[in-house]
Amino acid sequence: MKRLVQLMFISILAVVLSGCSFLGEVNNSLDYINEATAHIETLNSFAEEAPELLQEAVTDSAVQTELEEQLLHVKTEIEEFIQLTDIPSLAEGLHADFVQKNEALLAEINSLLDNGNLVITNIENSELFTTIQEANELFTRIEDLGL
Repeated sequence: MKRLVQLMFISILAVVLSGCSFLGEVNNSLDYINEATAHIETLNSFAEEAPELLQEAVTDSAVQTELEEQLLHVKTEIEEFIQLTDIPSLAEGLHADFVQKNEALLAEINSLLDNGNLVITNIENSELFTTIQEANELFTRIEDLGL
């Protein structure tokens, strides 16, 4: 009888622990999706606002300063996203592609800045908005995984 109770206890413990692991993975997936969603929203918001700001920044130094601040904010967001470590196993491959696009965005942003100051002439030849669109497409693939 004592063995039967021990066996039942071990079985219940195994089920509970495996359930905790599953719940941990689900929570990890939800956290990742939330962080990735917020990151894409930041990139999309910038991509929507930047073209108009860019036109105004050519003649208005206050708008140029605002555009610089937004670029620096996006740069910080990208750097933080690249540093994420708790990636759900289901999204690891896509996350690696997403990080690669973010690194390309970071390089584009760095090419637009000179000592933290925006160089307007560099934006005209930039692929920044194309790279943001490509990152957005990768995120859509992550969402399609159903994490």
